[in-house]
Amino acid sequence: MNANGWPLVPLGDLLTRNEHVATLSPTEEYREITVRLWGNGVVLRRVVAGSEIASARRFQVSAGQFIMSRIDARNGAMGVIPADLDGAIVTNDFPSFNANPSRLLPEFLGWLSKTRIFVDACRSVSEGTTNRVRLKEDKFLRLEIRLPPLDEQARIVARIDRIADKIDEAQSLRIRANEDCNQLCRAILRDDRFGPPTPTPMRELVTWRKPHVDVVATDPYDFAGVYCFGRGGFRGQTKLGTDFAYKRLTQSRAGEFVYPKLMAWEGALAVVPEECDGLYVSPEFPVFTINEDRVLPEVLDVYFRSPAVWPLVSGSSTGTNVRRRRLNPKNFLNYEFPLPAREAQVTLRNIRRKTNDLQSLHDQSAQLEALLPSILDRAFRGEL
Repeated sequence: MNANGWPLVPLGDLLTRNEHVATLSPTEEYREITVRLWGNGVVLRRVVAGSEIASARRFQVSAGQFIMSRIDARNGAMGVIPADLDGAIVTNDFPSFNANPSRLLPEFLGWLSKTRIFVDACRSVSEGTTNRVRLKEDKFLRLEIRLPPLDEQARIVARIDRIADKIDEAQSLRIRANEDCNQLCRAILRDDRFGPPTPTPMRELVTWRKPHVDVVATDPYDFAGVYCFGRGGFRGQTKLGTDFAYKRLTQSRAGEFVYPKLMAWEGALAVVPEECDGLYVSPEFPVFTINEDRVLPEVLDVYFRSPAVWPLVSGSSTGTNVRRRRLNPKNFLNYEFPLPAREAQVTLRNIRRKTNDLQSLHDQSAQLEALLPSILDRAFRGEL
């Protein structure tokens, strides 16, 4: 059935607001959740004692409910509550909704909410100033979607789920292969045959390159980002100068070192990969040129991807609580890096080059992942 044969239905006819409020006990622990940007799901934010929460009451969600971020729905922060987060709590900034089971499968809306057309619709009805943009529930519920019958919804969801599972398998295989390579490289850095490392401040190994590109409001900028948990850099969104408040940006180069100040403590540190060469980052992402006469980029990349290192970096971060820690570039430059002997560095580089066949595996899974938006687009046009 073509999507043109599906009726347009306001979300308000399909969803009702979840009004379940939990009264918190100061002696009990609660799971608090958040929603990642760009359709990356609903995740556990923290487990916290009731005594640490300012309010005595919070909204409580259930598995299968649809949830959005008032602030970041315009950036794809929406999704379906998974089974393992049933009963979690959220702040007022995350309204949740029950789907009418006789008309709408939550999973159908979950996949639909990952499409560019749906996110753009949410952005178009979000209101507020640059730093206070919000999507209000009434505006959200007025949005209309093309609604197929329940059996067609189930068929579409099953097809997308199968494709997504294949993509997840490819990604897991790539991650395991890359981790095996990283473990081998870490072992080289610890190999006694090369002698002990020399504690060396990072300021002797890298040079901080401050933002140098003046933003033009009408120009597009292709952004780079850094994944948490040692997963490296990635190509991000393209934005116009009017889409953000920064006056200056840094244009990164392959082989430089970069991290986001706010998430460095969680393993978001990386050498800029080739696919991110020439992309831009905000002032919240310090960029450093590596002095390759002292340290090879591959050595820094391997070292800072190690989970054992992140608590050490965290000790250089400052903030009022864990989630607000920021790694100031000056503190990073004071961090003492265990500099390996040059022979160890060259050996590591050679190992990395010999395992470049893993890059083809990376490319294949990345290509599969890149297919998902077009698959979703076809699905909700009734062509899948």
